Amino acid sequence: MKADAVLPRGPVPGPETTGADVPFPARRGRLYSARHAVAAALPGVSAVTTGLLVLAAIGVMIGEPVLIPSLAASAGVLHSTPTLPVAQPRSVVVAHLLGAGAGYVVLALLPTSPWSAALAGGLTFAATTLARTPHSPACATAVVVVLQTPPAVRFTALLLCATVVLVLAGHAASRVRRGTARYPVRWW
Repeated sequence: MKADAVLPRGPVPGPETTGADVPFPARRGRLYSARHAVAAALPGVSAVTTGLLVLAAIGVMIGEPVLIPSLAASAGVLHSTPTLPVAQPRSVVVAHLLGAGAGYVVLALLPTSPWSAALAGGLTFAATTLARTPHSPACATAVVVVLQTPPAVRFTALLLCATVVLVLAGHAASRVRRGTARYPVRWW
């Protein structure tokens, strides 16, 4: 292999070359990479934060906790991987409802304990797999139900509304940001 094939042709910077002959280095380096990463992350961070703030505001207005940890995880999944099946509206909404259902079934059969919460998480994974609605944060919803024992009808209604808000926030955010993937790929 010849050196000319690998090395760029042109003047080599040295004492005899003028400043105009020396090419500027490509924009590389840790500082440029860090700025670029922050700029690339800001739209997603702002979309996730806005969606979660909306859920928190709804909870404050109605006096009920609407924002639960599994919904924060769902917001992250939805905005970081908007084209994957795990982020599609059907998966987000149905999987959380299946998670709540699994949690209440376990509560009907067993007392509240870390063991029963783990069982509910596993049952949720099985249910979402069988229903073809993969969404791993729904397993956390089942754990929340078992460990916190919220009233079933109220919790399920609030969970349904919260998942719809997250999906609509994801849809709106994908329409505002230029050059990003459109969300959702399919509604159902």
